[in-house]
Amino acid sequence: MTRGLYSFILYLLSPLVVMYLAFRSIKSPDYRYRWGERFGVTRLSQSDVLIHSVSMGETLAAIPLIKNLMAAYPDSTFTITTTSPTGSAEVAKAFSEQLGKRVQHCYLPFDFSVCVKRFLGQVQPKLFIIMETELWPNLVHYAKLSKARIVLANARLSAKSAAKYEKQSKLSTPMLTSLDAIAVQTKLEAERFESLGVNPEKLVVCGSLKFDLQIDESKHQQAKTLRQQWQKIDVPVWVAGSVHPGEFEIMLKAHEQVLAEYPQALLIMAPRHPEQFNVAAVATTQHGLSLSRRSMNEAVTEQTQVLLGDTMGELLMLYGAADYAFIGGTLIENGGHNPLEPAAMGLPVSVGPHHWDFSEITALLDQAGGLSVVEGADSLAKQLLLMFADKQQHQLAAQACLTVVSQNKGALAQQLQLIESQLQLSNCKES
Repeated sequence: MTRGLYSFILYLLSPLVVMYLAFRSIKSPDYRYRWGERFGVTRLSQSDVLIHSVSMGETLAAIPLIKNLMAAYPDSTFTITTTSPTGSAEVAKAFSEQLGKRVQHCYLPFDFSVCVKRFLGQVQPKLFIIMETELWPNLVHYAKLSKARIVLANARLSAKSAAKYEKQSKLSTPMLTSLDAIAVQTKLEAERFESLGVNPEKLVVCGSLKFDLQIDESKHQQAKTLRQQWQKIDVPVWVAGSVHPGEFEIMLKAHEQVLAEYPQALLIMAPRHPEQFNVAAVATTQHGLSLSRRSMNEAVTEQTQVLLGDTMGELLMLYGAADYAFIGGTLIENGGHNPLEPAAMGLPVSVGPHHWDFSEITALLDQAGGLSVVEGADSLAKQLLLMFADKQQHQLAAQACLTVVSQNKGALAQQLQLIESQLQLSNCKES
């Protein structure tokens, strides 16, 4: 498929795009607003640097990078885009003092050529930083035509994604070869990019920005205080983080097995998407388990068996209040989510078999002894009971996770160096 054919098909599918937004708006009210931005209907100022991240996880990883760039280039202006309301909220929170001054923010428009051209015509960036692998053919094409230098930062490329790119090489190869530099997370992923036609001179293995997670001491203190308030100091507490429909039942069945051994144990279940909060609550009550909802400030008592983490931005702190974590999106064919947050909080971790989006990170934690792969409710319950019964084994696994995170820090400095070199080249070209 060529880019022209891709654009034609995209226009044919435009009614479905509107239907998608409407459907998401029903499930998640935050999607009801700012539709104009998604079609490039904006009034934006010219910015020196354009940074795009997708959702909350990518945005949190990007924030330290952006703040360091802002400090290094105090006269430069920045446009930050996301695609999800959760990512947008993180941008608003992190850059509240700069918004309207050095920073402007909006949703990235859909990849319709007319929308992308209108958006880029307003922003006119010298440097365009795309986080991870959020690549869109028209976006990259028109950014290149506008003479912006394009950096793919914190880049990931799973074997599954590489195979998809290879099948659509007429569309993907021009897009990938248009990139000026790629800060890739691992050597294996660099090899995948190279096999797709990327010049190896453009590839720099930097590691993952997510290893450079900075955890405020206040989060540790808040977590400790919560655990004391819950009166769960001496009983097991575990988190099922970023879980999806299809996994709620598995988590609850595993917890029922834990409760058979530890009747006062607590499961903190945090669905990935806000529109699934009520679904998770219903599933819990249908299992006959005692439920408290974090969003309603309902007290966690000795009788509480499940705390629903139905708030945004608190998951890292909730990990800190627990002894063990399961990472969602891995017992369904989703690809999984980042296991580094609980690992950085000193928690042993379990994932399901479908963790390809974080396969290298998962492998590091597994090899160190801090992570286990489970197949379902029974194997998860078995792992939980093993860790809760053997304090020494739990401590060794927790320390293994902390060691992996510590040993792999440094990606932020390396990626900053690469990005600054590209920004300097863009400035030289302009002058």
